[in-house]
Amino acid sequence: MTQAPWSEYRPGQQFPGVVGRTTEESSPAWPRPVRAAAGAPNVLFIVFDDTGFGQFGCYGSPIETPNLDALAAGGLLYSNMHTTALCSPSRSCIMTGRNHHANGMAAITELATGYPGYNGQIPFENGFLSEMLLQHGYNTYMVGKWHLMPSEQESAAGPYDRWPLGRGFERFYGFLGGDSSQWYPDLVYDNHQVEPPATPEEGYHLTEDLVGRAMSFIADAKQVAPDKPFFLNLCPGATHAPHHVPKEWADRYRGRFDDGWEAYRERTFARQKELGVVPADAQLSPHDPDVPAWESLTPEARRLAARMMEVYAGFLSHTDHHIGRLVEFLKETGEFDNTLIMVVSDNGASAEGGLTGTTNELQFFNNAPETLEESLARIEEIGGPETFNHYPWGWTWAGNTPFRRWKRETYRGGVSDPFLVHWPAGIRARGEVRDQFAHIIDMLPTVLDVLGIEPPATIRGVTQSPLHGVSFAHTFDDAGAATRHRTQYYEMLGHRAIDHDGWRAVCPWPGPSFEEAERPFGAPITMADLDDLDAHHWELYHVDEDIAETRNLAQEQRSKLIEMIALWYVEAGRYNVMPIDGSVLQRIMTERPQITEARTSYTFRPGTQTLPAAVAPRVLNRPHSVTADVDIPPGGAEGVLLCQGTNAGGWSLYLKNGHLHYAHNYVQRTLHHVASSEGVPDGRHTLRFEFEPTGAPDIAHGKGAPGRAQLYIDGRLVGETDMPVTTPIAFNPGGMACGANPGSAVSPDYQAPFRFTGTLHSVTVDLSGDLIVDAGSEMRMHMARQ
Repeated sequence: MTQAPWSEYRPGQQFPGVVGRTTEESSPAWPRPVRAAAGAPNVLFIVFDDTGFGQFGCYGSPIETPNLDALAAGGLLYSNMHTTALCSPSRSCIMTGRNHHANGMAAITELATGYPGYNGQIPFENGFLSEMLLQHGYNTYMVGKWHLMPSEQESAAGPYDRWPLGRGFERFYGFLGGDSSQWYPDLVYDNHQVEPPATPEEGYHLTEDLVGRAMSFIADAKQVAPDKPFFLNLCPGATHAPHHVPKEWADRYRGRFDDGWEAYRERTFARQKELGVVPADAQLSPHDPDVPAWESLTPEARRLAARMMEVYAGFLSHTDHHIGRLVEFLKETGEFDNTLIMVVSDNGASAEGGLTGTTNELQFFNNAPETLEESLARIEEIGGPETFNHYPWGWTWAGNTPFRRWKRETYRGGVSDPFLVHWPAGIRARGEVRDQFAHIIDMLPTVLDVLGIEPPATIRGVTQSPLHGVSFAHTFDDAGAATRHRTQYYEMLGHRAIDHDGWRAVCPWPGPSFEEAERPFGAPITMADLDDLDAHHWELYHVDEDIAETRNLAQEQRSKLIEMIALWYVEAGRYNVMPIDGSVLQRIMTERPQITEARTSYTFRPGTQTLPAAVAPRVLNRPHSVTADVDIPPGGAEGVLLCQGTNAGGWSLYLKNGHLHYAHNYVQRTLHHVASSEGVPDGRHTLRFEFEPTGAPDIAHGKGAPGRAQLYIDGRLVGETDMPVTTPIAFNPGGMACGANPGSAVSPDYQAPFRFTGTLHSVTVDLSGDLIVDAGSEMRMHMARQ
């Protein structure tokens, strides 16, 4: 029988062929492959982290970003793009086209609480762009920072449905959390952990690795399906702390910031006017009350601050260089002209380095800042593998020129960010500035608009919610086009604002600055606080005429202010913003649902994946023990039994030179160490560490519970020391690892990974508070559980 002409159908449709008893009386038909429309462009998002409005060269900065500048010169620079003021919430807006509270992402997932707008779990009815484009024949790649899932779900136990591969990305290479060392990153490839392919000594740096992996993903698919478009979401760690960069890149900027942050602002602002990034009659925001005058600093403090900025500038230029590699790759493969590129930062420059900056950001998060003398002693190490550095507030403020304030706050310094669009095949305009109001929830609708794709009604059977953003594609070739995004609310950690038709109202919490606030940053908001804030502390700016919020019109335009406050509450009710929550520490300490019932005993085995901090047993400030079941071969063994953290801070139980050791790295400020008085003999043994608190933690002053550290071999006390201070809040980055110390070494006493060379059967961490009683010690039995 002659076969019928070749035919096809979409899955789910009625089979158009004929099915008989044999192929002789049947006609075949094939399910139709999903193919993108002919000529559909590639889509490339490049999402920077903590990069301020005044830090790209094309936005007036003295920092060299020639490849980004070239994208601006060949495309469009937007001067009125807005974000949420924090990373994860902004990234959720980019991916879904919905507002961050509607995504359950009121803040970073580490601050999640049990309310719909705050639970850290992006609902599946808010589909990702990756999921949408997958339905239209695109390859989808996620490379770099994710940070869009509850941190309790980052372990090998899953669930995996909110990992990148669970949200429409076919390939993933990067890190799941909020930041990572650029020298020793916590890498995940697709759905499993991997070690970096090289060491810093061998020239490894995360940015180079990420860009290389992105190019390989594209090349792998293009050699099979050259006409199949891709969506790449490239999210480098830059320029979030740690500001890690090869020394030669930082040294390019030697001496270039010696005149300080005020001079940086003045130069950048003048250049912004020349470039048309800000209006010619714009006013620069005044000196921030929390930032000391550059000339008030001692020469030593200025030298340290200048070096921190040199390192930051080198980090940004280094990242720009590797973006240039990707651009050249797209040109070589003929993909560049038909790739829609959008470059954005997720929030303004970050103030998480503190007033003076730090060589170790973990000190900031544990309220344990180093002294100026301690920082100066490490000045030439800043940016290298031994540091986890961040610059001081003065550079944060300067990085957001011309605006006031910074990341985490809803003044324009926190929410107004650089944004570039480049698409030679689809945009006629070149090198022009666009000043229409836009928000990152508009990126996804714009992509769908230019692709001619309607938002899907369902994704994987889940009915989809409406998009909140609107397309700004009509502005691509029309500089005078009106904005279609007229109203946008903001809320971040209790700090509120709203934009509407060129007006802006802001209600700062806990105040306009730390200096002017009556309460510390991160204080919870009571009903009395909220009533007082709404009655007396909203500010009003006509940003169409005053872009940098320099003239508060709240008194002169009281009726307008009341209108704006009422509008904020309407938007807040619409998008799950309630309850307003300004707390930080309480949110960090909030217990969240785990995938297993609470327990006091955890057993680990070598060769398994590292446990992220959110699922590792919480040993800080409480009695606990770590017990290893080992076999020591003839001639001895060495290596890590169990550790948590990195060289930025953590603890490690290990064998070296035949002896049992414990080290507690208190955020690089103090190393507590104890070794056994006798060696560990050959054969099978139980090796144990115990910590017994001898006082209460003083978290407000960066001090964890003091205590006694003890080592045991087969139940015999063989070593002890008192630790007057321990880590109070968190070890981050670096998870808990069994049988080795991946990444950077917690203790300088050994070199990572320092894998255990004997047989390690298991390691058990016990949090019950039941400790060994030794007659020769003065330990108390069964110390009260904390």
